[in-house]
Amino acid sequence: MTAEPPPSASTGRWPAPPQDGYTVDDFFSLPDLPPHTGLVDGSLVFASPQRDFHSTVVDLLVNGLRTAVLEHCRVRRETAVVPTDRTAPEPDLCVLRAEAVRSRRQARYEAGDVVLAVEVVSPDSEEGDRDTKPHEYARAGIQHFWRVEMTGEDDLPVVHVHELDSATRSCVVTGIRHDRLKLTVPFDVGIDLTAVDRM
Repeated sequence: MTAEPPPSASTGRWPAPPQDGYTVDDFFSLPDLPPHTGLVDGSLVFASPQRDFHSTVVDLLVNGLRTAVLEHCRVRRETAVVPTDRTAPEPDLCVLRAEAVRSRRQARYEAGDVVLAVEVVSPDSEEGDRDTKPHEYARAGIQHFWRVEMTGEDDLPVVHVHELDSATRSCVVTGIRHDRLKLTVPFDVGIDLTAVDRM
């Protein structure tokens, strides 16, 4: 992702941001934003086209999580999460409390409704996915975070599992999963990560 804004589709340029940057309310009222634009500390963040690895892994995890989560949860991909009034990142996918989904027109969810946030690292999003977003999610009180990286000669996914350390409000790595993502927290899940080769 890059913080340099492309021109607006309708006007050829974006409106000048406020001196202190955009708020979440500003962000959701901006017209013609490209798909998957996020907001971090008042700055617009734009997504670049994704590799096959990214879309395949997101599909694999969405399918696996939808079969695993309990009835009181919902899985959403690429939807804005609002941890502060100046930040609205768009996790690659997240698991939400079911009651957070109030409308098919809904464009954002509050961080307090997120059970799990997941980021699949891409070359242009490495710093944000490895550093910025985990810190934002932790500061917002999101209990669980997974970071997925491409690794090895076969370019298979590896999942870095994090939990919130409530004393320090930081993400702590609790494990790294290769081949199979088998967990009991925050819910029972078993996903064959090597299945990306069959998708």
